[in-house]
Amino acid sequence: METEIRERLLSGYKVLDFTQYLAGPAATRLMVEMGAEVIKVELAPRGDNTRATAYVKNGRSGYFVQQNCGKKSLCVDVRTEAGKNVVKELIGKMDVLIENFAPGAIGRMGFDYEAVKAINPRLVMCSISAFGQNGPLASLPGFDYIGAAYAGVLDLVGMPQEPPVMLGLSLGDNLTGLCALSAILAALLYRERSNKGQFIDVSLLDSYFQSHDMAVQFASASAGQSLRKRAGRRDPNVVPVGIFKSKEHYVAILAPGDHQWKPLCEAIGRPELGDDPRFTRSAERVKRADEVYSLIQQWFDSVSEEEAALRRLEQYRVPVAPLLTVPEAMRHPHLVQRGTIRPVNDPILGKLELPGSPLRFSDFPPRSGLEAPLLGEHNLEILRDYLGYSPAQVSQLHSQGVLVKKPV
Repeated sequence: METEIRERLLSGYKVLDFTQYLAGPAATRLMVEMGAEVIKVELAPRGDNTRATAYVKNGRSGYFVQQNCGKKSLCVDVRTEAGKNVVKELIGKMDVLIENFAPGAIGRMGFDYEAVKAINPRLVMCSISAFGQNGPLASLPGFDYIGAAYAGVLDLVGMPQEPPVMLGLSLGDNLTGLCALSAILAALLYRERSNKGQFIDVSLLDSYFQSHDMAVQFASASAGQSLRKRAGRRDPNVVPVGIFKSKEHYVAILAPGDHQWKPLCEAIGRPELGDDPRFTRSAERVKRADEVYSLIQQWFDSVSEEEAALRRLEQYRVPVAPLLTVPEAMRHPHLVQRGTIRPVNDPILGKLELPGSPLRFSDFPPRSGLEAPLLGEHNLEILRDYLGYSPAQVSQLHSQGVLVKKPV
C-alpha cells in the first residue's frame, strides 16, 4: 500500500460506490487517485461481474484490478433487512453515492435519491446509465457501443462505402466516467456554498453525443445539405488530415491550418508549393485533396527510414505521430516518464503495468502502491470503523450470508 500518507485534494471525502463494469468505476478510480476513500459496495454473493473478466490469472481479473485499485470492498446482500440497514447506516456517513445500475434498480433496492436524501440531505448522488434516467430509451439496457450507435458515432467510423466498424476500446465509458467525476466535483463545490446535496444524472449517450465536433453543426447549419460521413483514412473537409503508410507503421498527420501548409511543403522537399495559390488556402486544398495526399505519400515512399521521416516533419513543427501498437505505446519513453503507464504489484497477479491517472496536480504526486480489493476484504474494517460494529457482530453477519468474503 501507499507508504507516504499525505493530504490530497479529496482527503476526507467518503464515497459509497455501487458501480461495476467501467463508467462508474472509472469515475471512482480517479477519486481514489485524488485521495477520496471509496467503499465499493459489491452485491452478494458474486460482487462486481468484472472480477471474472479477462484477462484472468489465478482467479484474479486484470480488468477488475485496473479499475479498482485503492478501493475498499464491502460485499453485502441488500435483499436482506440486515444488509439494507448496513447500507443505510453508511449513507449517513458519506459525501457521495454513485451507482450505474439500470434506471430504477437502485430504487428497488431502497436507495433512490428521495430515500437517501432523507437519510443524508448533504449527500451528492450520481446515477450513471446508458441513456439517462428519463426519455423513451431510458429503460433499455446498454453498454459502450450501444451508446455510440445511438449517438451517431459508429456511423462515422470505417471506410467509405463499407459497413461501419467497432471501436477498439471503451472510449465512451471512460468519457462518461470523466463527465460523472466533473459533475460530482461541481456538486461538492456547490455544497460547500449551500450545504445542500444534489442528484446527478449522467448518461453514456449524452457523453458520446457531446463529443461531436463537426457532424452535428454541419447537419444543422446546412439544413442537412452537408453531412459528415465515414471518411476512412482521410478527412474530406480539412486537408491534409489523414493516415499514410510509412516503412514500419502507418503515420497520422494533422496539419489542416493554412499556416501549417508551408512548413509541411518544406519538410517534404516541395518548398515551391508553399506559396502556390492552388494550395495555400484550405478550400483550395480540399478541391485538390487527391493531389495533396498523393504528394505526401510519395514523400513517405521515398524516405528510406521511418525515424528520419518523423524527425524531419517534427523539425518543421508538422503534427505527426506513428500509429503505435498498444505494447509499443506502453514502452514509449514519454508515457513511461510521465507515469501514463505505471507498474502495479498485485498480490495475486504479481507485477503488471496499468494506465496511470490522467490528472496531474502540482502539489500532489501520483499515488503509488494502491491495490485492488479482494471480494469483501474490508467488511470488518468498514463496519467497525464507520458504524462501530464489533468483530462478533460482523462475524454473525458473515454466518447469516448478509456479508460475503472470498479470496478470489
